[in-house]
Amino acid sequence: MKNVDLKNKKIALYTPYLDVLGGGEKHILSIIEVFHKLGGEIYIFWNKKLTQQLKERFNFSFLNKINWLPTYLKKPFYLKDFNYFFYVTDGSYFFSLAKKNFVFCMVPKKSLYNLNLINKIKLFNYWFISNSSYTSKWLKKWGLNPITIPPYISEELILDNTYLKKEKIILSVGRFFSHLHSKNHDLIINTYLNLKKNSNLFRDYQLILAGGLKKEDENYFQKLKLLTKNDPSIIFKPNLSFFELKKLYQLSTYFWHFTGLLVDEKNHPEKVEHFGLAPLEAMANQCITFCHNSGGPKLFIKNFDNGILFNNEKELIKKIIKVEKDNLLKSKIKINSYQYIKNNFNFKKFQNKILKIL
Repeated sequence: MKNVDLKNKKIALYTPYLDVLGGGEKHILSIIEVFHKLGGEIYIFWNKKLTQQLKERFNFSFLNKINWLPTYLKKPFYLKDFNYFFYVTDGSYFFSLAKKNFVFCMVPKKSLYNLNLINKIKLFNYWFISNSSYTSKWLKKWGLNPITIPPYISEELILDNTYLKKEKIILSVGRFFSHLHSKNHDLIINTYLNLKKNSNLFRDYQLILAGGLKKEDENYFQKLKLLTKNDPSIIFKPNLSFFELKKLYQLSTYFWHFTGLLVDEKNHPEKVEHFGLAPLEAMANQCITFCHNSGGPKLFIKNFDNGILFNNEKELIKKIIKVEKDNLLKSKIKINSYQYIKNNFNFKKFQNKILKIL
């Protein structure tokens, strides 16, 4: 396995969501990064170069060596010269003559994986890769048998995090948009305001909301600002660079993740958190992480051990007050969360999973 050499091998990626610059895009680029490290030539299909935006958001060093190609993928024989092709589907499929083909599955939404006869023929030489055990569970129910490759947490977010000096900050990270698996920023703001009413312990805290913001979501973003009732302790940080976000993780005491709240998970698994990259990044930086008890996070968070799960806003408020009063519990969760990420989501484990598909 360690001697795999992809020199002179061509690896291609197409995702219609590349300019979202979210956790899913970071994940698939991480997989492509491994192929680059093994000597492969990397090609991305997109109609303009996004090198600078991707570098600022994700800090991948290999991005300078990417070859950009226009998106003519559905033309016959267009992919025949590629050794590996990765595709993030929006529900559509097409023939590929690349030697090995992979559909990368980020979202457990049944309509994306319509395996009718025509699609089965198109997918005869594809394998499916899933981003999490949670997504894989749903895909198996729908007749797929994916390879599960969770992301890794970059070393810049894990190294030297043993003695971080924390400030009175509650951080939440997630794209500012209201559709699909919404990050529920409105509920986060209301819960924070209620927390300050219920406990003087949080009187001096700030709530910082960070995440990607696209032009088409500007109206949603402005509506969120109105919900703050001009509270100066609620701060918005859209479109931060990798290093700006890293600094916030290092400073923040708590991390909140509300995706999945008020969702019928059984009937709408696509609306909960499919994996939870941002919570894991927070845990790597010893943020005491609170996640809604659904989706991916409920599979890796153990209550009052490496984080906290909650079912509703009142439960979160009760639990965070308990933690704030108990410094020994605080220290325990911080250390356990850091060690959990360091042991389970490092690059070596991630690379070994990818080597298996080669």
